[in-house]
Amino acid sequence: MGTRLSKLYGMDIFTDRGKFLGNAQDFILDLEAGEVSRILTERLPSSSEEARQVLREKSIMYKNVKSIEDVIVVSQSSK
Repeated sequence: MGTRLSKLYGMDIFTDRGKFLGNAQDFILDLEAGEVSRILTERLPSSSEEARQVLREKSIMYKNVKSIEDVIVVSQSSK
């Protein structure tokens, strides 16, 4: 069963070792696959250079998500 994307906005993100990474502020979707590909801890800016920086430094690959309950837990190696 899936989770509504609207429920994930603002959720705290922690590594599986308990390190706080931020809050889910935005998402990158793969429309062809019909799935989330990245979670961003900062909104994606309109400037392409700033957007690249956010994708490098402020995003987490969704494949690294281990659990979503009250918080989002990701693999330690994801950040």
